[in-house]
Amino acid sequence: MALSSQSYKGTRDFYPQDMAIRRWMFDRMRQVIQRYGYLEYDGPLLEPFDLFAAKTGEEIVNQQLYWLIDRGGRKLAIRPEMTPTLARMVAARFHELAKPIRWFSIPNLWRYERPQRGRLREHWQLNVDVLGGDPLLADAEILTLAVDLMKTFGGEQNAIIKVNNRKLIDHFFGNVLGLSADAALKIVKVLDAKAKIGEEAYKAVLDGIGISADQKDKMEKFFSSSFADVSRAFKCVGTDELNALFDFLAQSGVKGESVVFDPTVMRGMDYYTGTVFEMYDTSPDNRRAIFGGGRYDNLLAIFGNYKLSGVGFGLGDVTMQNFLETHGLLPKIEPSIDVFIALPAAKYRLAAEQVACLSRNEGLSVITPLGVDGFSQQLKLAVKHGAKFVVLFGEAEFAEGKAIIKDLLTATQEVCVISGLHLRLKELAVAKAKGG
Repeated sequence: MALSSQSYKGTRDFYPQDMAIRRWMFDRMRQVIQRYGYLEYDGPLLEPFDLFAAKTGEEIVNQQLYWLIDRGGRKLAIRPEMTPTLARMVAARFHELAKPIRWFSIPNLWRYERPQRGRLREHWQLNVDVLGGDPLLADAEILTLAVDLMKTFGGEQNAIIKVNNRKLIDHFFGNVLGLSADAALKIVKVLDAKAKIGEEAYKAVLDGIGISADQKDKMEKFFSSSFADVSRAFKCVGTDELNALFDFLAQSGVKGESVVFDPTVMRGMDYYTGTVFEMYDTSPDNRRAIFGGGRYDNLLAIFGNYKLSGVGFGLGDVTMQNFLETHGLLPKIEPSIDVFIALPAAKYRLAAEQVACLSRNEGLSVITPLGVDGFSQQLKLAVKHGAKFVVLFGEAEFAEGKAIIKDLLTATQEVCVISGLHLRLKELAVAKAKGG
């Protein structure tokens, strides 16, 4: 029985064109982030199970985590997120690292969940984090960087960052509604999942917690309030931090319509302690969070007496590509083959290989057909590969130490001495790159 050619559910095959798009996205991300002085890191795909059990949300650990027992009897997890690995790595060299630590990574992550638009079992995720420094200055830098990230893709007009503060939420649930920390955390989690579970399930959870009609009314009023109203009615450390954050963002040139207050932004992870945010696509065709993040001041505590405040976000490649597709922002990436060197007869192979080697030394991408065939067949093959130029060896020209260079875009051609062929090909390729 033949094996299926389908990939595992919730994963993708990256054919060359798909890989070119992924590489293009990641390269643009790297360019923006490195301009802010961030350094790239990576970690292992497998981590001790306990690392995620200690620092990742219950839903992920209990329902979505891929795990295994290795041959030594150790329980391991395939990483579902990168932040616990980041914390472990920082703790391992805590006293050696220059602070604040500005790191980023684009790891491969796995979660066992129902595949749907914007969410697969395997994906790649840009993670950007700052550990150390003044917390609000770091928050402002992360958000400024996130806005710049969307600008580099041309998507800033179609995206908005919604910001909240967990200290404000804690103040509202604890001091205004009089809820216990446990009840407040349950509400945070259900609010974060409200769009996924629906209104009826959301209300059922509130009833199960024992939220009264008066408390529900206060919650509805709070979640529909402007920042000005919230600042006046619920002044606390959280509103003070938000005021300072918006001032810092304005100083950094971030426009007010790019980053706005939204009291419904919760971020369900237990470790968020201050600023939380999510970026949303404003298009009705793709109305969902593109990415999210926040402040996690206590992340290193499980590794010892390490105190270092942190803030960061994660941007998945699936949601980013959906966003770019929705707004027509993906480029058409053509094959980058400069030269195809035809081989009409075996006697031309030495000359063909010499031209190929010299041309590659000039920085050109060069392919050969790996087989002898007629001119018409090899020209078709060159076109299929997307080559810009093809080198043809003809009897008459070769007898004079020459060959033909054919421009496949313009259909023009010229004769050039074989000894200087690589240099002429470089000239032509450079001119075409400049639009000549």
